Amino acid sequence: MSINPDIMKRTSYTLLLVFITTLSTFANSSKAFTEKADAFFKKYVKNGSVAYKAINLDKAEITSLYKEIGKMNLSSFSVNEKKAFYINAYNIIVIYWVAEYYPLKSPLDKSGFFDKVKHKVAGEDLSLNALEIKKLLLPYKDGRFHFVLACAAKSCPPLASFAIHPEKLEEQLNERTTMALNNGEWLRVVTADKKVALSKIFDWYKGDFTQKGSAIEWINQYRKMKIPTDYVIEYYEYNWSLNEG
Repeated sequence: MSINPDIMKRTSYTLLLVFITTLSTFANSSKAFTEKADAFFKKYVKNGSVAYKAINLDKAEITSLYKEIGKMNLSSFSVNEKKAFYINAYNIIVIYWVAEYYPLKSPLDKSGFFDKVKHKVAGEDLSLNALEIKKLLLPYKDGRFHFVLACAAKSCPPLASFAIHPEKLEEQLNERTTMALNNGEWLRVVTADKKVALSKIFDWYKGDFTQKGSAIEWINQYRKMKIPTDYVIEYYEYNWSLNEG
């Protein structure tokens, strides 16, 4: 039996297109991006500190992730996939921007770090503030986001050494929030004076924690030892020194 060469060519071309399309879809998938982000965080983040110097010396991995963030198409993403993507994207952009201008003593040493410099995120030009507020805080009104987002500073809630996964989103948000709010250095209860010293995050983003009650009531959802609701709230000075490891 003879085989028509034209049919063979068309078949080969069709298979090639299917293969290329499959590769393209995987490259743009939530799973593929999360896995690469996860490997990056595990490599460079430890105990909430980031190895900016090592990243600065070899920028290939962070640069690849940064570029991928800009090209992502979220049209087929579920709500949890979008949330996880924006959280991971935010953290990668913060690290990328610090590494790009390393050495820095603080992210605030770079003018417009959070509010002016724009980055390509899934086809949109967004500052870090716009990414945080427009893509996470305003649409979903979830104060737990503050405990998984990097700010490159020592007073920021400790950055996880792993990516946020869509299928583990609720578990990871609760875990990181609980960890920070039960840390005696990060949240300081002074029983003798009936006071609690909170991070200025609770002042700057007060509305995220007082939608259904007081900030203390919100915090107590995640505290092992509840704080009396009549305790006076104070805010300790924010340490913007680089969270370098």
